[in-house]
Amino acid sequence: MYDTTVAILILLISFLIMVMLRFPIAYAVGLSSVFCLLYMGIPIATVCQQMVKGINSFSLMAVPFFITMGVLMGTGGISEKLIALADAFVGWMTGGMAMVNIVASYFFGGISGSAAADTASLGSILIPMMVDQGYDDDFSTAVTITSSCEGLLVPPSHNMVIYAMAAGGVSVGSLFLAGYIPGAILAVSLMVGSFIISKIRKYPKGDKFSIIVLLKQLVKSFWALAAVIIVVVGVVGGMFTATESAAIAVIYSLIVSVYIYKGLNWKGVWKSLEKCVDTLSIVLILISTSAAFGYCLTALHVPALAANAIVGVTDNKIIIALLINLILLFLGCIMDMSPIILIATPILLPIAKQIGIDPVQFGIIMVLNCGIGLLTPPVGAVLFIGSAVGKVKMERVVKATVPFYVCMIITLLLITFIPDICMFLPNLFMK
Repeated sequence: MYDTTVAILILLISFLIMVMLRFPIAYAVGLSSVFCLLYMGIPIATVCQQMVKGINSFSLMAVPFFITMGVLMGTGGISEKLIALADAFVGWMTGGMAMVNIVASYFFGGISGSAAADTASLGSILIPMMVDQGYDDDFSTAVTITSSCEGLLVPPSHNMVIYAMAAGGVSVGSLFLAGYIPGAILAVSLMVGSFIISKIRKYPKGDKFSIIVLLKQLVKSFWALAAVIIVVVGVVGGMFTATESAAIAVIYSLIVSVYIYKGLNWKGVWKSLEKCVDTLSIVLILISTSAAFGYCLTALHVPALAANAIVGVTDNKIIIALLINLILLFLGCIMDMSPIILIATPILLPIAKQIGIDPVQFGIIMVLNCGIGLLTPPVGAVLFIGSAVGKVKMERVVKATVPFYVCMIITLLLITFIPDICMFLPNLFMK
């Protein structure tokens, strides 16, 4: 027999120590699971069984397809067209290039589904453009990294597929629909923040609004935006599953990038696929080791213990919801997005259900919390990418990002306490 408390401490403390020692997160998750199982007297073969079980899922096949689609579209000349479309929409406003950055991220996020890809692709173009037009480099970088989180909410987001799997049967179509309005609210809140800062610092406006230019850019961007329509309409309409839609989207993005926009040749396609393999290897290893970690959590009844501990603090639903957000924000400071979703969902989702939060709404809450975590030190991957792309010290970027953190927290509180923001579209189309 084993002591449950000791087993939980071995699992969690060994994991946290390895995270602080900067172990690769997949190794930290896997090794802490091994240490825990050794103490519990369970055969180590169980780790391998759970790892294989974790990735043996048909719905999980959507993740590599969506990542491949995002890489192909991101390197196929799509960025420039979406920037031009965003400029036609909002470039005329005060702080026009900041607004363009935010709106372009909303469009591009619907293609890449990745904040890191958004920052690397759009940031490499927009940050130098903004600096050349008189914007401060730290402000330009801060706008880029915060707006990139829109891509985590706007479908198709592979992180939503991972959450659907971790939550056990949540509809991917509902999650896709649920992300549109929160993504738009996040964009608007960032635009308001940018507008205020631009007014204070007297940043320039762009050219006057022209409906003719807007229509021209819509026509040029049609093939890029159609990829999102194919995926979302196909899944929501029940024409095909998320996995099937992702596979179709890969073929479509290949045709658009190579033959329509001609931003890629076949040599470039192979290089893009190499990037996909690198990304997929990281994601799938995380998913497999997290399955073993989740097995340990379940065997030790950690979700129930965590629920009782949080509910024991207070029975006030508002305070419990705030505590859940604080936990996720803290985890975002020390862990990457995928492991947080895989590890925290089985623990926190039951608590969220107890206070009346729908699993679909909770998925959006979790994704936005994790997105904010990507921008916070010490493990903010997007923060590091933005600093590198903008060639600005991380300390200056963090300082410039503070007003945008406020905008993101306001959006987070809105989607936490106003369920209809997330649930309106799923209730309208999926019921």
